[in-house]
Amino acid sequence: MSASILDGKAFAATIRGKVATHVAGLKADHGLTPGLAVVLVGEDPASQVYVRSKGKLTTEVGMKSVTHALQADTSQADLLALIDDLNGDETIHGILVQLPLPAHLNEDLVITAIDPAKDVDGFHISNVGLLATGQKSMVPCTPLGCLMLLRDHLGALSGLDAVVIGRSNIVGKPMAQLLLGDSCTVTIAHSRTRDLAQVVARADIVVAAVGRPEMVPGDWIKPGATVIDVGINRIDAPEKGTGKTRLVGDVDFASVAGVAGAITPVPGGVGPMTIACLLANTVTACCRANGLAEPKGLTA
Repeated sequence: MSASILDGKAFAATIRGKVATHVAGLKADHGLTPGLAVVLVGEDPASQVYVRSKGKLTTEVGMKSVTHALQADTSQADLLALIDDLNGDETIHGILVQLPLPAHLNEDLVITAIDPAKDVDGFHISNVGLLATGQKSMVPCTPLGCLMLLRDHLGALSGLDAVVIGRSNIVGKPMAQLLLGDSCTVTIAHSRTRDLAQVVARADIVVAAVGRPEMVPGDWIKPGATVIDVGINRIDAPEKGTGKTRLVGDVDFASVAGVAGAITPVPGGVGPMTIACLLANTVTACCRANGLAEPKGLTA
């Protein structure tokens, strides 16, 4: 068996196209331009690249993009004051504070300071609680992107057996809640799960989000299962030369692709969907703030 490749890069482009169309409609019909503010503290190279990409794509779909680049020694009080200003800015509908933050800043306190209605990352405790109880919330971008890929490939997910490997607040737990919302039978597995291979082997859907390079081999996978690989791990690649590296996921792509029915690649799978869903969440937040119908196909 050779698995179908779930092309997240192509699907993300489709999502961005839908966002752009909806943004154009908001401008034409209501004089509204969704606005996304990204706050970057410090000079982490990976975060800088990610923030630049967010800003570029936000502008491309017609939205307002604002980036606040702060010094690494920015105080907690100054960061909270900026967030308070953004909470009160009616032209900003989404606020994202790029993580991780410098060690002297309290991430939980910063996230809690964001207006839940503008929390397009879906990390605020209010949104976490709303999602867990099946109510309308802002949904974390990576799990939302995974759900979109699954729905697009499988259609209705009702009754399918899903295993999420990983229990993080950012991916694992909200992913499980979303799958429950689509009436899957869901197991959250993790590093201390007994007989992990047997747990995974019964799943129609496997979402690997544990952060361990190529942890899941092909012989754990049920033939024909759909595998969503959230992991992005950089490992040594001596075959490319001294000091070279390459990106791999949490599953052993070669062996899993020989068993699964469909699989996301790394890179080019879940990653592009995360930013596309950030843009979608910003449009959704704008619509909710103005009492307008939410965009179809862009929410959970």
